[in-house]
Amino acid sequence: MLDAAIKALSQILSPPMRSILWRSIALALVLITVLAIGLQRLLSFLATSGEGWAEAMLGPSSHTPLNVLSWIVSIAAGFGVVFGAIFLMPAITSLVASVFVDEVADHVEREHYPAERPGVALPFGLAVSEGVKTALLTILVYLIALPFVFVAGAGLIAFFIATAWLLGREYFELAAMRFRPPKEAKAMRRDNAAIVFTAGLVIAAFVSIPIVNLATPLFGMAFMVHLHKRLSGPRPELIERERSVPAL
Repeated sequence: MLDAAIKALSQILSPPMRSILWRSIALALVLITVLAIGLQRLLSFLATSGEGWAEAMLGPSSHTPLNVLSWIVSIAAGFGVVFGAIFLMPAITSLVASVFVDEVADHVEREHYPAERPGVALPFGLAVSEGVKTALLTILVYLIALPFVFVAGAGLIAFFIATAWLLGREYFELAAMRFRPPKEAKAMRRDNAAIVFTAGLVIAAFVSIPIVNLATPLFGMAFMVHLHKRLSGPRPELIERERSVPAL
């Protein structure tokens, strides 16, 4: 597993992968910006509406205190948007990974496994639907764990464990589905749940590093391509090729 992680790290900065890296970073930044603007507009609307409702209830004399309170809430909301965007990075990278899954996997397979049969590109709709499901599940799990953030850091541990499970699950299944039907890929992930989760911990550690985590889709996908290859065992096409070579 360490060897797979090192290979994935070294390859994401290689010349063939740089184009994918810049495009994935651009898409991630667009998604983060859209999310931040949407949340900021929503929170500002709620703060303004709440101020008007409270002033109507308390009378004109409360205008100044409520205006100050609304200003404080708006600043807090801004920090909340930034904080939320950081915690939602795993969900964002899940969506980005679903777009570039086959490009990353193709580069890894060509460089490290040139003698083996290449994987079959996933239908775009299937890849994106898997990314959307993981992103939504990530948000749901985070919302459930959020109340525990202030309980001796239990929420942060829950965030990390949930991220490891969710991202390990998605990246491994995307790598496996290039060679297997979706049901078989999911079954293989369940059969190797402990290994996939451990690999997910590595991806969770990567995605927790600010700025560097923008490269998570490339690292996670390359990492899981290597892991899937190792768990698959000897490839039939290689065995047949070795048998066809006459002994000297």
